[in-house]
Amino acid sequence: MYNSLSEIQKQLFSNQLSVEDIVNTYLKKIKKDSHLNAFVEVFEKEAKTQAKKIDFKIKKNNAGKLAGLVIGIKDNICYKGHKATAGSKILKDFVSTYHSTAVKRLINEDAIIIGRLNCDEFAMGSSNETSVYGSVLNPFDETRVSGGSSGGSAVAVADNLCLAALGSDTGGSVRQPASFCGVVGLKPTYGRVSRYGLIAYASSFDQIGILAKNIRDAALILETIAGEDGFDSTVSEKPVSEYSKSLELSKNHKIAFFNNHLNNKELDVEIRDKILNVFDYLNSLGHSVKGVDFKLANLLIPTYYVLTTAEASSNLLRYDGVRFGYRNENSNDLNSLYTNTRTKGFGKEVKRRIMTGTFVLSKGFNDEYYTKAQKVRQLIQDETNKIFNEFDFIISPTTPTTAFKLGAKNQNPVEMYLEDIFTVHANLVGVPAISIPLGKHSNGMPFGVQIISDKFKEQSLLAFADFLLKNLKFF
Repeated sequence: MYNSLSEIQKQLFSNQLSVEDIVNTYLKKIKKDSHLNAFVEVFEKEAKTQAKKIDFKIKKNNAGKLAGLVIGIKDNICYKGHKATAGSKILKDFVSTYHSTAVKRLINEDAIIIGRLNCDEFAMGSSNETSVYGSVLNPFDETRVSGGSSGGSAVAVADNLCLAALGSDTGGSVRQPASFCGVVGLKPTYGRVSRYGLIAYASSFDQIGILAKNIRDAALILETIAGEDGFDSTVSEKPVSEYSKSLELSKNHKIAFFNNHLNNKELDVEIRDKILNVFDYLNSLGHSVKGVDFKLANLLIPTYYVLTTAEASSNLLRYDGVRFGYRNENSNDLNSLYTNTRTKGFGKEVKRRIMTGTFVLSKGFNDEYYTKAQKVRQLIQDETNKIFNEFDFIISPTTPTTAFKLGAKNQNPVEMYLEDIFTVHANLVGVPAISIPLGKHSNGMPFGVQIISDKFKEQSLLAFADFLLKNLKFF
């Protein structure tokens, strides 16, 4: 199978390979491994048609920079003329009338979108078990979860069903499944990539992210989809670098890690030891690695869930059975239509988060929960800014354990929420973060290491991640 776009394009531009060949190879693999449930829809006919057009453009020397890239998109990212259901019954048969900005920019550079990828319902989950389409299975052990909410995206890349995938990351939903499936998972700075066409979960946290096999491909996709967009007022107008062309490490770095994280009793011992080996290796090369006490660490998860459920409660009000998607027909009046549609259309986890969010926003509790959480979020941002005044990066485990068994945490929501303990920090602060595969556990499952940098420092973040990934053998 194919491991990088540069490898593919080398063969394409020397006439050793065609885009049609690439698409057919992926379609065969998708069909063979359909039991993993990564795809909810495959655009077979359309992908083949596009492949022929791009092959013709290659012969004419006017193909886009992503020619040869076969990519999947998470089911909460809009693609004109195609369904986008966010893994939910309430969006059953909804067809997008427009392209998301990210999708449009991929198509403009001749990437081929091969299908929609399974995800937790409305991106709410850490295991990809809440989707109306069923669970996504981990290709390393089919009795284990893929991670969530972008589990389908991670599995598609890990199992060679496509070269790369788009996901969304609200609290770790790109990085956590990347760790569980042994691939690269990048969450850019909040506002680096337009959210136009991304079905909203928590608007001040959501960010389209990238899953890939290597850093260069992730960097190339990022430079393609990033940048200002008139359809999204939250997007930064900062210029976009050619990230893929500047992956050389230019200096030694100062790196922090949180003592709280490495001393967390939930952290697997093998993962902790491997992270410590990384620190020893970096120190041996002249980098500086230092532990710091992040006093607000215990407030990351509660702050995140108060704020995201509040935003979800507001965002999901639009799904009522009147304008689009699923409508319950056993209704006598408008109130019963709303009630029955939402009761039957939303899954258990989504309803739990809507009700939690409605509670924290309700009269008498708003100040106690929502307002207080906003203040704590600001404190977390201030403390993080102080760290980045002294350090270039923060390194941590991506996940406390490797992928767990299917169904193992479904009965305890709090236990499931704690899966995000190391990843929500980046979303609360809006900084970029990446998970790269660090190795395999003695149980045979992959796991990753997370690197976080200051806002809009994707260039140095990607260069440092590329350096680590290429030197895994040394630690």
